[in-house]
Order: sequence, then C-alpha cells, then structure tokens
Amino acid sequence: MSTGDANDESADGLSRRTLLSLAAGTAAAWVLTSCGPKRLVDVPQERRRELLEACERRYREQYGADVKVADTPAIPGVTFAYALDLSRCIGCRRCVYACVDENNQSRGPQVHWIRVLEMEKDKGVDFSHADPYYDPELVPQDGHFYVPVACQQCENPPCVKTCPTGSTWKEKDGIVVIDYDWCIGCRCCMAACPYGARHFNWATPSIPQEEVNTNTHYLGNRPRPKGVVEKCTFCIQRTRDGRYPACVEVCPVGARKFGNLLDPDSEIRYILENKRVMILKEDLNTMPKFFYFYGV
Repeated sequence: MSTGDANDESADGLSRRTLLSLAAGTAAAWVLTSCGPKRLVDVPQERRRELLEACERRYREQYGADVKVADTPAIPGVTFAYALDLSRCIGCRRCVYACVDENNQSRGPQVHWIRVLEMEKDKGVDFSHADPYYDPELVPQDGHFYVPVACQQCENPPCVKTCPTGSTWKEKDGIVVIDYDWCIGCRCCMAACPYGARHFNWATPSIPQEEVNTNTHYLGNRPRPKGVVEKCTFCIQRTRDGRYPACVEVCPVGARKFGNLLDPDSEIRYILENKRVMILKEDLNTMPKFFYFYGV
C-alpha cells in the first residue's frame, strides 16, 4: 500500500476509496428503489401510461406487431368465479388451444395453462390414476370422464404467500395475477401451488408473428420473457371488458360457466345453490373460486 493510501485509512480501518464505493452503492440502491421499475400495483396512475407504452414499444420491436397493453382495473362489486360441468366435458381439449391462442402462450416449447385429465368412471376423481396424455382417435372414451385443471384463483392463495418479491398478488375481483417484470423465476410459487397450475418458461417463448394476440393486459396475456412463471388469469384482458374467457366461448358442449360470484342472479350463484358442487383439495383451505359440478 502506498503512503497516500495509508494516510487515507479511517479510524475503523476503512479507506477513503472504500467509503466512496459504499456511498456510491447506497446511492445506486436508493435510485433503483425510488426511481426504478415498480410493480404495476405500486406505479402512480399518472406514470402508468409511460410504463405501458414502453412495453408496447418493446413488443413492437420483438414481434413486428402493434401490441396494445392495457391496465384495465377490477370492476367494482365483482368477484369472478368459474364452474365446470364434469357431466358434460368430453375431453376435446379445444379449451386448451383456445387459451394458447388468446393468451400468447409459447408454441415451442409448448406451454399450456389448462391441463385436461382423463379419469376412469369406476375410480371417480382420482388424481393418482389420471392421464394427462391420453390420445384416442375419438373422445370421449367409454368408461372415462374428464377433469380440466387450471389456476383455481384461490381466495387464500399459497403462491402469493411464498413469493419473495411480491410479484404475484390477488386483485380486488379475485384474480391472482403476476407482474412478469418482477418475477425472478425462483419457482417458489410453483412449489406452493397444490394444483400444478403455474408454469415456468425454460426457454424464450416462441410465438409466430401472425399468431400474436395484440389485445393484451399488463397483468395477463402480454408476451412473457424466458425465466418467469405464468398462469391462467381468467382472461383478464377479456373479462374486465365484459367478455367471457376464451375457453368458455370455445367449449362445444357448454361445460364451462363464468360470472360474478357477488351477483345473486348470476349463473354461478345458481349453480352453487342448486347443483352438486365440489372444489379440489378442499382440506388445504385454499378456498378456490373454480368450482366443479354435476349438471345431471
């Protein structure tokens, strides 16, 4: 060490250079915390448009398409819920691929937010014998029934509790969302989810330019990068505009129902009050807003 460096030593043994480095690091941390990227829920309303426009520019460069990114808020007085008629579902998987198209899921490698499980009627709802890879020539197969599974939009979501960055949370309308810009890909939420409903992007998602859905929501179907977790958001870009989720519209047998849990005249409330209803893994107290029922 030179004489000059020795003379710069402080009483605690820290050189001036070290002190300056610490000060610079502290200042950088303050700037990143105060002025840097924030979760959408923390961004002031007057600055949100800047954030959304930055996303739109990035997607325009990436896909060569005029992608619009909305931040439509929850509708007051609405809690969304879903119901699925197990006696009607035929296992055709049209819901799976309508979801892929609507929500900009990767085509290669494939990412599916909905999984359809084939089960044997004589065993009932038995996940230990469920087959997600069934591939018969025709469906439904005799002696089998089908249980589609996606995010259950829990009222008490374990995924939210385990996220170390706060990048996932439950919105006022009950939809559990993810801010992909804050997800660090640790997959703690995947481990916590008892329904296997969260999916990790191991590679950069591949979406052909002509297949990109340009109507997106910041917390829903906007294109995702490699290294983040994603999942069903009840087609937030559609439902907050008064439309049904894509899977509901495409179902050829009307097995899927969707509506406002708080509306006593809604179809969802009628089903809950008049049909045989069950939820998955009720003992875990996750309180799903995704209900299964037998319509006949």
